[in-house]
Amino acid sequence: MREGNEYLRALLGLYEKSLMLHDTSLFHPVLKFYFIDAIAHLDYTLGLLSYNYSSPKNIMAMEYLRWRIDEEKKGDRTLFVEFVNWLKEKDFSRFERLPTIWRAVYDRESPAGYRSFRLVLDPDSRSPLPMGFFVMAIDELFDNEFIKSLYEDEGSLSRLFEEFKAHHSA
Repeated sequence: MREGNEYLRALLGLYEKSLMLHDTSLFHPVLKFYFIDAIAHLDYTLGLLSYNYSSPKNIMAMEYLRWRIDEEKKGDRTLFVEFVNWLKEKDFSRFERLPTIWRAVYDRESPAGYRSFRLVLDPDSRSPLPMGFFVMAIDELFDNEFIKSLYEDEGSLSRLFEEFKAHHSA
């Protein structure tokens, strides 16, 4: 760990979050995958900024992220990028309520993405993302209204995904 590293505070903030009051088994399976995936990419990116690249924490995170590459290609998960862009076209106000990390990474017009598993908003920049970005991204992912929208039966985002899926397969 790097002494006095401000990114470690954001990483610890991520680790202090809890889903104790939620039953993640009831989340829509595609949305759950991308929810956990966003957390994993934030964790890995913050881990690289906080710890040595070869730390066990970063090596374990990298192993998960390698695994998820194939998992992303399974079933309805392949529709997620299209879903995000469909929301942008059909319901822009709902698109704007998505977590920033989802909008940035999956919007086709955004240069952001995962590069070597790290979250990168501007591929041309050599500066690390500001710590405030991570704090905001983590807070958005754990926002209670957003989390409630992930539930398969009652969540608005889940219903919208199913509507998109039905429209996409028609």
